[in-house]
Amino acid sequence: MTFDGVPGLVETVEAHGETTLIVDPARLIETCTHLRDVEGFNFLSDISAADYLGWGSTGVSGYIGTASGRDLNLPGTQGLQVLPAAKARRFAVNHHLLSVSSSPRRVRVQTWLDDGEAVPSVVGIWPTADWHEREAWDLMGIVFEGHPNLTRILMEDDWEGHPLRKDYPIGGEPVRFSEDE
Repeated sequence: MTFDGVPGLVETVEAHGETTLIVDPARLIETCTHLRDVEGFNFLSDISAADYLGWGSTGVSGYIGTASGRDLNLPGTQGLQVLPAAKARRFAVNHHLLSVSSSPRRVRVQTWLDDGEAVPSVVGIWPTADWHEREAWDLMGIVFEGHPNLTRILMEDDWEGHPLRKDYPIGGEPVRFSEDE
């Protein structure tokens, strides 16, 4: 299947048995509407965000994976000889779409953002995006422009920061004892 007519398409990547459509974030609504109405992708199964801060720089290594997996008894970095390629921007936002039909298909729509950039909300296209976008906002700090209720969903309302970001401070929380009130 080709996706040549998809609006906003920057690149199509075929890897690991999956198709990824990298699209311009400014045209995400147009892209997703086309994929739903023309291509038949009628189900949004997930939205996931990934933080690639520092990816591809010294000190970050990958591992060699094969179709059968990898040997857990070997070092995960395979001796640091594999440096992953640098990413386009810091964050990747992935929309996982399914065509629930007699000929099922799946595709990932990927947009790349820098810190502080927003991506349009797709709640108007797939209402199930409501929860997924709130989760990505809560844990990663990705802003979904036009979301009807972009508030915390997993963390406490007064929580500071977004705990799945790579620059989130890792540290302990002081223990509170009942007599310390």
